[in-house]
Amino acid sequence: MSETKDYFFCGVGGSGMLPLAMIVKTRGAHVEGSDRALDQGRTGAKFAYLESLGVRLHRQDGSGVARSGQILVASAAVENTVPDVAAAKALGAGRMSRAELLAQLFNDSQQRIGVAGTSGKSTTTAMIGWILHHAGLAPTVMNGAVMKNFVAPEALFASAVVGEGAAFVSEVDESDGSIAMFHPTIAVLNNIALDHKSMDELRALFAGFIGEADLAILNLDNDETRRLAAVHAGEKVTYSIAGADADLTATHIEPAPFGVSFDIVARDGECARVTLKMPGRHNVSNALAAVAVAGACGVSLADAAAALGEFEGVKRRLEYAGEAGGVIVIDDFGHNPDKITASLKTLHESPGRLLVMFQPHGFGPLKKMKNEFIATFADHLEEEDVLVMPEPVYFGGTVDRSVSSEDIVEGVVVAGRKAEALADRAACGDRLSAIAKPGDRIVVMGARDDTLSVFAHELLERLA
Repeated sequence: MSETKDYFFCGVGGSGMLPLAMIVKTRGAHVEGSDRALDQGRTGAKFAYLESLGVRLHRQDGSGVARSGQILVASAAVENTVPDVAAAKALGAGRMSRAELLAQLFNDSQQRIGVAGTSGKSTTTAMIGWILHHAGLAPTVMNGAVMKNFVAPEALFASAVVGEGAAFVSEVDESDGSIAMFHPTIAVLNNIALDHKSMDELRALFAGFIGEADLAILNLDNDETRRLAAVHAGEKVTYSIAGADADLTATHIEPAPFGVSFDIVARDGECARVTLKMPGRHNVSNALAAVAVAGACGVSLADAAAALGEFEGVKRRLEYAGEAGGVIVIDDFGHNPDKITASLKTLHESPGRLLVMFQPHGFGPLKKMKNEFIATFADHLEEEDVLVMPEPVYFGGTVDRSVSSEDIVEGVVVAGRKAEALADRAACGDRLSAIAKPGDRIVVMGARDDTLSVFAHELLERLA
């Protein structure tokens, strides 16, 4: 990265923006930024960390965009009325989307490892990054979640790692179609399920993505991915935990409340035992994808398995927040039907009633996937479980509010499960504290809101 680059990140604290700012800053660019959360006094530790890296922060009032040579990095969804955008336009400063800058960095790298799919991207990316790091390959890793293995006192928000090696490992987002900008040498496709776009759009985007790669890593347990694997003409490595005829399989899966053990078996018969420190069959699947990538990078199955045994996971993925009064509190990123289903299935492998607080990550997704959300909770909550929902997270801007949390709750109740729509998150906290009893597990679910983790720990304090 040239030292003459001068970036201004609008929304610099966002899960996709912060690691990108970290990477270009570490590579020598000048970086400044603003964030609405900073103006509102939320998540101060994150912004203190950015400042410790030398990132200069401003209010989101346009004052930080002061030079025509600056490049404004802003989400494509950021409206032209936002002061930073207006200031950049008035100065004639350049503008890039987050995806455009990431794609530029990715595509300029020698070994480009892109991780795609509806669910599991962040965990799989972190697994790959850790295995390659453990093997001494010094990758650069771009993630949307904090990777616990790379957290240190001077790197509390380690959602990116900048290494000197050839590999650039990044999760790649399909939600805005920007996945088409990425040209991987190795493409991982975990799964395809309804989320931000129609299924036809998703099929085309993901097919194009794996078609760009020298090697595709494909999950045969997902119906949509299996169909793509059947017609993919390029080189591929397949994996399965469900007994499909794949290049890598998992057998003797033994779940535990906060972990899972299994054997990885290669087609040639080579085998290695893995004990993960995070639960769920979906994480067994993620691990197979990571091992497949590691093998393509020259890491042996035994070494990859050993690294996975030391893998600490990522923040907010079925993360144990603590226990108080006999009640366990779990912090989870589940926010779309596929992720929520995986989390609920995993949690029900262990005893204890679930008290789920799900804060939707926006009114738009709630409207698009209303029926799927209802079906997910109706099918995967058990009789004694309880769902409570506040209104979706909202930090400003124009939005269609025609579908609310009440609509989801109504459908779940009609399906015979216990669910309540409450005025706000504080009311959810009051309700959960009132009904929780020893042996219960409270699960805080949602995305796009860093204060959900704060809420989880506040619940612990109340329970204590």
